[in-house]
Amino acid sequence: MSLAPNAPFPASRQVAIWLWMMCTLIVLMVAVGGITRLTESGLSMVRWEPVKGVIAPQTPEAWQEAFDAYKVKAGAQFEKFSADREMTLQDYQKIYFWEYTHRLLGRLIGIVYALPLFYFLLRAPMPKSWQIKLWIGLFLGAAQGVLGWFMVTSGFADLPYVSHFRLAAHLCLALFVFAYLLWLILDLMPFWTHRRENYDKLKGLRIFAGFFLGLLTLQIVYGAFTAGLRAGYMYPTYPMMGGRFFPMDGNASAFGSFARNLVYNPVLVQFVHRHLGLAVFVMAVVLWALAMRVRLMERQKLAVNLLLIAVSLQFVLGIFTLVSGMNIGLAVAHQVCACFLLGAAVMTFHEFTAPKMVTSLRS
Repeated sequence: MSLAPNAPFPASRQVAIWLWMMCTLIVLMVAVGGITRLTESGLSMVRWEPVKGVIAPQTPEAWQEAFDAYKVKAGAQFEKFSADREMTLQDYQKIYFWEYTHRLLGRLIGIVYALPLFYFLLRAPMPKSWQIKLWIGLFLGAAQGVLGWFMVTSGFADLPYVSHFRLAAHLCLALFVFAYLLWLILDLMPFWTHRRENYDKLKGLRIFAGFFLGLLTLQIVYGAFTAGLRAGYMYPTYPMMGGRFFPMDGNASAFGSFARNLVYNPVLVQFVHRHLGLAVFVMAVVLWALAMRVRLMERQKLAVNLLLIAVSLQFVLGIFTLVSGMNIGLAVAHQVCACFLLGAAVMTFHEFTAPKMVTSLRS
């Protein structure tokens, strides 16, 4: 049975809609995760209870028990919060709310992925290659849950915050799952207009788009480092840092070797993050300008235009977030816009890649 590339299997449209829902939930999860981090709520739930944890404490006694466990397990953060005024049960409930919402949303994402997956596998004939791709998505989601708890446990130590390395890994895996599912959606969406000679002329742009994805990934990692080290609260000015291009207290040997300073020194981390942001913006503009010189298909043109819009918005949001002193609303918008920018970059790379023909349901 031969199939056109715009219809890899009969239920491809339904699968694409389902995966769109998943991508939307992941963006929402990233937003709630950003609020959880900015409100320092991530350590409020000190137990990982995938089933029992669905229900929040229901009685005053249960709330007090959870609060007491928090004082013991996350003692360093409790002491930090209590430095000026002792933290109360009501204060604890406020930070508990965001971590609880974050975990509840994670469970919802798991259910919304798993149940339709099993339905499609049982009721919708599809190539084995697509079955494997969808199973990989389930595995990645499960790994994200485990990595999230691994991140949280790093905060149950002498420092009142989680490891910025684990935070970066957690965020990057979430965005990788988002990008992976988006790629599958783009393979399934039915509005291809094939002119294979077009792809032969786009090899250079495809390589450029690949380099851009690499640079954007590095910038996302440094964004997570900036968040984890609270480096964004330092030098809320742009483009200068303390009236200088590079501030006096950004000593590149303060944390030992230069390599260690690149990932531990909050001043240097912010410096790298802000200038990587500028490099990402410039590279995206250059990619767009080069693409506009080529005769593109409509979907390719849409991709590069979305990339230009997303990178411009993200760059402006980054500056406003910094100069606002890390306003929560702006910071969350900046993090969410990173998802859209990544999505536009993935779409651009995808649209510059010649599609593969699918020839059999049993392939």
